[in-house]
Order: sequence, then structure tokens, then C-alpha cells
Amino acid sequence: MLQTRKIPICAPVLGERELEYLTKCIRSSWISSLGPFVGEFEDKFAHFCGTRFGVTTNSGTTALHLALVALGIGRGSEVILPTFTMIASINAIEYTGAKAILVDADPETWNMDVSAVHKKITGKTKAIMPVHIYGHPTDMDPIAEIASEHGLRIIEDAAEAHGARYKGRTVGSLGDVGSFSFYSNKIITTGEGGMNVTKDQELADKMRWLRAHAFGRGGKHFWHEALGYGYRMTSLQAAVGLAQMERIDDMISRRINHARLYNKLLENLSHDKIILPPEMKWAKNVYWMYSILLNDPSERDNIMSWLSERGIETRTFFYPIHRQPYYAPRYGGESYEVADDISRRGINLPSGSGLTDDDISYVSENVLDFFKRN
Repeated sequence: MLQTRKIPICAPVLGERELEYLTKCIRSSWISSLGPFVGEFEDKFAHFCGTRFGVTTNSGTTALHLALVALGIGRGSEVILPTFTMIASINAIEYTGAKAILVDADPETWNMDVSAVHKKITGKTKAIMPVHIYGHPTDMDPIAEIASEHGLRIIEDAAEAHGARYKGRTVGSLGDVGSFSFYSNKIITTGEGGMNVTKDQELADKMRWLRAHAFGRGGKHFWHEALGYGYRMTSLQAAVGLAQMERIDDMISRRINHARLYNKLLENLSHDKIILPPEMKWAKNVYWMYSILLNDPSERDNIMSWLSERGIETRTFFYPIHRQPYYAPRYGGESYEVADDISRRGINLPSGSGLTDDDISYVSENVLDFFKRN
């Protein structure tokens, strides 16, 4: 019987500070979206991102949906996004009634192929939604140029990229609005939850209004002037978020240091057996997931089983949108070769901020052993 230890894919790091703030919140009795915790969390995270305003939500998905609606995206609109992304990105567009237009992945960064965006623009295009996959930023300057040329809005799906930087600028601050997730496996967490950040006060005010059922402005209760949503974050979640914000720089540093150690330990496999995760010269990758590509896709399930038997949890890469059962009838006939290729070959290794160097070494040793087995 194998000697194993349990190495989770991405466990949250929680401690006494979270418990302290939660206790304070409960004792105050302000446990809904009212009270000081939500606003303070919004201000601190927005400042961290280099923006002026934060608007919390109850998930990363609802953050995306809220941003789209507030920007006027709806039926008759088209939004361009990568096919290689988590399903929430396109679902948020689908909720608005707009049409999602897919582009392939870039083979180096795994983010959207920026060179393919221009040819997808039509008279109905209203926005571009770059997704910063696995913590690596998208090449944003060309997207900004296209958006400026055509009068398009930019919604950054930064759910996986807290603190990632593009040419020195923090993701989430590079478009009209940046949408983040605080799900339990993210770099910082509120259990569930999300936030939009923006420099535009009018947009922030509109999102706050819509997330609370579009209550009548001016304090008029139960008077609803538009179709709104119940997307508010609770004070309980925000209390956890505030405690997490005190350690966000450390959380990010841990992920980066883990990636460097993985790279060092796995470098002998690089190019021959695997491809290590990207980090372009203009990027700061925060490695939400430490992600590798196998040169031989037929080995993916085998190595995942091998690692699982040794207590190591892994994940496949996302399945591209055009392969998803709900969306395949619309997009399955189109060709997205890079996204299909990296989806077949990719696996995510344990990546949580709470991992130790010994954990990373254990995982790496077992990856190396897998390739030595023959």
C-alpha cells in the first residue's frame, strides 16, 4: 500500500484574524449587507487594484453580470471573449440576452488571442471581455486600442488574478470595470462572493443601485425603477474579506514562491515532457493555479491517477466553451485549435497559499517519478 499524504488542490488560508472580525460582526448584529464591513472591504480592495470604487457582490459570476448590465449590454449586443475560460464568463453574457463571440487562445499565455479580436468585431459589438487565466494577465494594450477605435467597453474577468500586473498596472484597473471572485479557492476568499472595481463613479453608483433590486433613489423604500438583482455581499463575508486583505501581499508572494520552486524542481522535464506555466516579460503572474501542459496528452489521465493514489489532488484545465454541452450546438462547428490543444494537455497541480516547500517537493518528486516509471 502506498504511503500517502493529503495535498489539496487549493485550500483557503484562514486564521484568528478572520475569526476575530467575524465575531465582531456577529456581536454588532449587522450581518446583512448593512454596517461598516462591506464598505471598508470595497474601499481597501479597490485601492489595492489601483481604482477608486469597489462594488461587492455575492459571487464572481454575479459581478460579471452586474457589470455587463450596468454598461448597457443586452439583447442585440455582442461581447467578444476567449473560448478557453471558466463557464461563468459566458454565462454572465448569456444572462443579459447578448450574444457571445468566441476567440481562440494564445499558445504562449493561454489567454485570449488578441490578434483574433479585430476580425470578430461587427456593428453589434459592444464590449470585449478578456479573462486573465490562472493568474496571468492578458495582453491588454492591443485590446485597449481596439476598444478605443470602435467605441467598445472592456470588462476584465479577473476572477483568478488578484494582484496580477500588466506592464506595472494591476489587473482590474485596465478596462471600464474589473470583476473578481472570492470563492474559497481564490487567492483571497470570502467563502463565496465577488467584487467589481472601477474608476468611474457613475458606473459604480449604477452597479450599487442594480445589485439591491434597483431600490428607488433618494431613500424611497420598496420603489423599484428598473429590473434589479439581489446580488449583495453580506457583512459576514466582508468581515472575512477584510481579514484576508491584511495578508493579500503575503498570499500572492507565497503563490509566486511556490511557482518558482515548482519551476526549479521540474525544470529537467521542461520541453521534453512538460511545458511550465507562462510568465511574459510584461506580466506579473500570481499563479492562482500552478498549471502545466503535458507534451503527450494521452498521459494526462494517467499522471492524475498516479498523483491521486499518492494523496495529491489535481484538476484538468477548463473545457473550452465551444465544447460545453450547453454551448456546443452554437459554437461546436467552429475551429479553436489552440484552446482544444491546451485543454487536452493541461493539468493544475496543488496551488494553495498554505502549501509548504515540503508539500511542493512531495508533489514534484511524484511528478518526476511518474516520468521515470518506464
